[in-house]
Amino acid sequence: QVRLVESGGGLVQAGGSLRLSCIASGRALRYYAMGWFRQAPGKEREFVAGISRNAYSTDSTDSVKGRFTIFRDNAKNTVYLQMNSLKPEDTALYYCAAVETSTLTILRTTAREYAYWGQGTQVTVSS
Repeated sequence: QVRLVESGGGLVQAGGSLRLSCIASGRALRYYAMGWFRQAPGKEREFVAGISRNAYSTDSTDSVKGRFTIFRDNAKNTVYLQMNSLKPEDTALYYCAAVETSTLTILRTTAREYAYWGQGTQVTVSS
């Protein structure tokens, strides 16, 4: 099993940047494909970005392409979400998630495919 703890959220003005971190403990992060999801009040949890075990494959939702980047450091058991050019509509509780995969290059894009979740970190973007 793996335990996930997110950090790095906060209040930022529109156009600003934040870097979220997700640190894994327990089983090593290298066994897991990772994802970032977010949930705004009154909305469903949505996929933001995902990355394969070896970082060969990444994907992100269209609304954040060109602004958000997911990357990982398996030696530090940490996955990151670099968020630039933030918009008020990015305001949400951001979660990282993990799923163990046998293939190094596969990633997952739906919440139901992920087995482990952190507790979330709040991102608030003011206009």
